[in-house]
Amino acid sequence: MTTNDLEHGVTSQQNVAKLEANLARVEQLTQRLISALGQARPVPPALQGPSQDLYLKAATGYLSEMMHNPAKLLEHQLEFWGKSVKHYVAAQHLLAQGKLEPPNDETPKDRRFSHELWDTHPYFNFIKQQYLINVAAVQQAVEDIDTLDSEEKKRLRYFSQQLIDMLSPTNFLPTNPEALALAAETDGESLVTGLENLVADLEANNGDLVVTLADKTAFKLGENLATTPGAVVYRNKLFELIQYTPTTEKVYETPLIIFPPWINKFYILDLKPQNSLIKWAVDQGYTVFIVSWVNPDPGYRDTSMSHYVEDGYLTAIEEVKKICGVKKVNAVGYCIAGTTLSLTLALMKQRKDTSVNAATFFTTLTDFSDRGEVGVFLEDDFVNGIAAEVAENGILDSFFMSRTFSYLRANDLIYGPAIKSYMMGKAPPAFDLLYWNGDGTNLPATMTMEYLRGLCQRDKFATTGFDVCGTTVHIKDVTVPLIAIACETDHIAAWKSSYHGIQKMGSKDKTFILSESGHIAGIVNPPSKNKYGHYTNPELALSADDWRESADRHDGSWWPLWDAWLSKKSGKMVPARQPGAANHPVLAPAPGTYVVSK
Repeated sequence: MTTNDLEHGVTSQQNVAKLEANLARVEQLTQRLISALGQARPVPPALQGPSQDLYLKAATGYLSEMMHNPAKLLEHQLEFWGKSVKHYVAAQHLLAQGKLEPPNDETPKDRRFSHELWDTHPYFNFIKQQYLINVAAVQQAVEDIDTLDSEEKKRLRYFSQQLIDMLSPTNFLPTNPEALALAAETDGESLVTGLENLVADLEANNGDLVVTLADKTAFKLGENLATTPGAVVYRNKLFELIQYTPTTEKVYETPLIIFPPWINKFYILDLKPQNSLIKWAVDQGYTVFIVSWVNPDPGYRDTSMSHYVEDGYLTAIEEVKKICGVKKVNAVGYCIAGTTLSLTLALMKQRKDTSVNAATFFTTLTDFSDRGEVGVFLEDDFVNGIAAEVAENGILDSFFMSRTFSYLRANDLIYGPAIKSYMMGKAPPAFDLLYWNGDGTNLPATMTMEYLRGLCQRDKFATTGFDVCGTTVHIKDVTVPLIAIACETDHIAAWKSSYHGIQKMGSKDKTFILSESGHIAGIVNPPSKNKYGHYTNPELALSADDWRESADRHDGSWWPLWDAWLSKKSGKMVPARQPGAANHPVLAPAPGTYVVSK
């Protein structure tokens, strides 16, 4: 027996031992998988997809089009068949010649198919080309339907695209060359690790499949996230008020209070020092406060928009005034918190309360006549399902909100991460933004339905008036000086809708800024990065398209422009204020206690 024979024998034994160990792990994991799946909550059918009426209308419309204009549909069908068959014949011809290479590939570039085998391997290239040919045919079929109204057509486009994305060959192991290559390279270890990741996600979420986007062990609030020094100086049932420690000897007299959305946690504005808007504002000489909302449990069932306005906004503003010994504050509202800030300002106008000197709106909708991409989830079929869910449970669990927003970017937030984790066995990255994205919050039942029915669906604030705190408020009653920042590719608060709302406000002193990028990156865009630019145009009487067409583009962050605007509305410089006051003792260090509640 030679040395090579011995080495080969040892290697074979090692491989067999490894295979047996992996099989044992798979058996154990399978039992855990079955157990975890058995714990999954039943998701109401109304929250799984649109009403069947949409598909029935689409099918009826397609048949009607086929009857009245058969030539157009036949032309499109023949085009699809022609491309599909031509590609098949070309692939077969090369194979018959003994050439293991793909035929000419004219399909559009798609980053899902970035691995080289999609382009070079005849099997995987054939699958990719046929998939993309079918995608184009489905999209064309949707466009051929002319009997749906604009909202129905938008929803059909969206949900058909969801099916298209779900059925991508990248999402299945037998048709994913990258995952198969890694499995072969690791002797199947990547697949076993992927199964472990899948089971861990199911167990962590009580049977609900929520893909872990970021390494949860890599971050801890107050240590490497939300680290700007400060303290909780007030607390009630709805929020904690955090005041930040000054970094300048003098500060502007008028304090700044930030209201973040309560559908997420506030530390998106304080991820790390390099991109913290909170730290940056403190460094510019502002006395900065932020509201950290409670994460509601079913006991908050009856908490309404009026509670958020009265016990949230108005109370927080009053406490900031007391702490700083001032009569006025400047306020910021982000997303839904900006919407509610506008309701609050309209109410304060009625009450002749002048406590807010100037307001800033980040990605805020107040005119819901065009609800943008998220509008596909705001028709009665979904909203009725949400109504039933919150009536039963008292809250809209963060699971549903997170899933909804993830499906707006399914390839980036669902399928892509799932492929890496479950098919390739890769650990999630230590990415602060994705960690925050997975740290969701619940919504109270009453507030949820008031927001969805009264604002999103019926657009009351911008039309007939919205009822809050015992009165009816109107968008025209927002008359304080204001500045609004919208984001060009925002899929949650479409910039044109934000612009229309600002146009309808009654203020005579209005500034509108359009930031490049989306709902988060367009706001969390520090000057040091010099990444995304922004647009300005003082002519707010123009249509949104004309405003954009004639706007001036500026390189870099809009933060310095906001600072220049805000500083002029913040009064004289006074000695810096430390967190708290005689009647507002420090209750806890920042980031407080509410933000860590799951």
